[in-house]
Amino acid sequence: MGDVVASSPEPSIPPAMSFPARVAGVFLSPGEAFADIARKPDFIAPLILAIVAAIAVAETMLAKIGMERIIRTSIEQSGRASSMSPEQMEQAVHQTARITTIITHVFGVLGPPIYLAILAGLGLLIVNAIFGAHTNFKTAFSVACYAYLPAILGGLMALAIILFGDPERFNAENPIPSNVGFFLNPLETSKPLYKFAASVDIFTLWLLILLGIGFSHATGRRVKPLSVFLVYFGVWMVWVLGKVGLAALTG
Repeated sequence: MGDVVASSPEPSIPPAMSFPARVAGVFLSPGEAFADIARKPDFIAPLILAIVAAIAVAETMLAKIGMERIIRTSIEQSGRASSMSPEQMEQAVHQTARITTIITHVFGVLGPPIYLAILAGLGLLIVNAIFGAHTNFKTAFSVACYAYLPAILGGLMALAIILFGDPERFNAENPIPSNVGFFLNPLETSKPLYKFAASVDIFTLWLLILLGIGFSHATGRRVKPLSVFLVYFGVWMVWVLGKVGLAALTG
C-alpha cells in the first residue's frame, strides 16, 4: 500500500463582526475592527447612521435655533454688522437665511456621503499611488465610513447643546467644545488665530488616526498606519493654513 498523505485542514476564517461589534471595536480596539472591515467591507450601515445623525442635527438646529438667528450671529461675529444699518442687516439676514436653509436641508442628506467619498478617494490616492499598495473603492469607502463614527459622537454632542444650551450663544460653525476656538470670543480674537484654534479639533485628529489605521489594514499592513496618517495630516494642514491665510487677507 502507498503511503497515505494526511492533508492538514485549511485554517478556518472567522465570521465577520456584527455591525454593533464593529462600532464598539472602532472605539475600543480599532486595529481589530479595521482588520475585519478590510476583510469584509461593508459601508451601508455606518453611512446610514452618518446621514441620520447629520439630518437630526441640521433639522433640530433649524427648528430650535432658527437660520435667521444663526446668520445674524455670523454677521455680528464677522465684524460686518458695524458697517450696516439695521435695515441692511435685516435684509441681509432674511435673504441669506432663505438660501442657507435650503442648503442645510440638502446638506443633511448629501453632505456625509460626499465628504466620505472624498476621504475614501484621498485614501485610495495615498495607498495606491503614493505607497504603491492596492485596495479598491468599496474597501476605502467602508474604512472612511467607520472612521467617521467618532464624528457622529460629536454630532450627538452638538444635538445636546442645541436642545439644552443657550440659543443666543450657539455658534453653528463651531458648536461643541472639542477645540480651543470654542472657548475664544470671535469678536476679541484675531480671525487667523480663531480659524486655527477652531480647526485643531479632537474629532478631526481622531478621524485622521482611524483613517491611518483603517487604510493600513486595507493594504494588508503593507503600509504603516503612521505613514498614511502623516499624509492625511499634511493634506489637512494645507487646508487649515489655507483657511488661516484667507482669514488674514479678509480680516
